[in-house]
Amino acid sequence: MADRQATVERNTLETQIKITINLDGTGQAQFETGVPFLDHMLDQIARHGLIDIDVKAKGDLHIDAHHTVEDIGITLGQAFHQAIGDKKGIQRYGHAYVPLDEALSRVVVDFSGRPGLEFHVPFTRGMIGQFDVDLFHEFFQGFVNHALVTLHVDNLRGKNAHHQAETVFKAFGRALRMAVTSDPRMQGITPSTKGCL
Repeated sequence: MADRQATVERNTLETQIKITINLDGTGQAQFETGVPFLDHMLDQIARHGLIDIDVKAKGDLHIDAHHTVEDIGITLGQAFHQAIGDKKGIQRYGHAYVPLDEALSRVVVDFSGRPGLEFHVPFTRGMIGQFDVDLFHEFFQGFVNHALVTLHVDNLRGKNAHHQAETVFKAFGRALRMAVTSDPRMQGITPSTKGCL
């Protein structure tokens, strides 16, 4: 498969973001977002997805973290879309169940070319430290809209909001890892009866 790396920059009046990814990495990660809990979650994607991710972001955090979190999701989605290329030879679908103590989450992804999000995470509290949990939906919505994937995120159980979030992001990383992995029996073939994705 071709070199599956991408660097994307997104600059608006609200945020300036640069993201570099390598889909065939080893889980190396560097984050400078100004949003520590988001950094912790992005690290789960890198380490459990074996995807190298470097994120540098400056946003209007004096207002709140909304624009920064959403725009990082958008830019990460753009980077995935660019890095995955024509999708020939990939598994296409990925899924994972991940537990953490009392919490359990399931994430299923399809590199379908069609953006769609089903996000069902009944967080037990609205804030994790200084992080507003509503922003996770914005992150994933931005990602799917620009990665052009269908994504189902379900927290099946959990009492601790930190655990709920962490299982979601670990499962997301694992599902991505499965979906982007090459299938030796599908070399040069698009995994769709349509012949394109």
